Amino acid sequence: MRIRSLALRGATVAVALTAVLPVAGAQAHEHDSVRATVTPSSTAPGSTVEVSVSGCDGTTGSAGSGAFEEDAKLTGRDGDKYSLNGSARIKHGVAGTYDVTVNCDGHPHQGAGTVHVIRHNPSPVSPVRAGGGGTAQLTTAATAEATEAGPGTRHAVIGLVLAGVAAVAVAFRSVRRRRSE
Repeated sequence: MRIRSLALRGATVAVALTAVLPVAGAQAHEHDSVRATVTPSSTAPGSTVEVSVSGCDGTTGSAGSGAFEEDAKLTGRDGDKYSLNGSARIKHGVAGTYDVTVNCDGHPHQGAGTVHVIRHNPSPVSPVRAGGGGTAQLTTAATAEATEAGPGTRHAVIGLVLAGVAAVAVAFRSVRRRRSE
C-alpha cells in the first residue's frame, strides 16, 4: 500500500514538472533580446541583403527566412557586445513580409526581425516602337489618350461635308471644260 502511495506521488510530481518546465523554457526564449536587422528592409527578389544580429553570445550563428535562398552565415566578435553579420540572397518569385529566425546560443530565436520583399515591374511598361528608352511611359499615356479621343460624329460630318465640296468642285470643273471645247 505504501509503495503504491509513493509511486502515485512520484508520478504526480513527474507530470507536474513535465507540464511546467517546457512552458518556463518557452517563456524565457519569447522575451529574449536577440534582434535581427535586414538592410535594405524592403527589397526585390534576386537581390542580396545584409543581416546584422545583436544580442547573441558567441561569434557565429545563422539567420534564416522563407524569403532567403539559404541561411545567412553570421560571424563577428563577441555577439553580446557587437553584432554578428552575414548576407543572404532573396528567392525569385516571392513577395510579402517574412520573419527572420536567428540560430545562436544553441537555440532558435524566432521573429527576431522581418524582411519585406516587393516585386518591381520592369520598365519600360510597353514596347517602344522607335527607341525612346525611358519615354515608354509617356508613349503608353499618349496611346491611351489617342484611343479615347478617336473620331466621333462631329469628325464624320466634317468629312462628309468636305467630300461633298470636293465632288461639287470636280463637277463644276468638268462642266467648264465641256463648254470651252
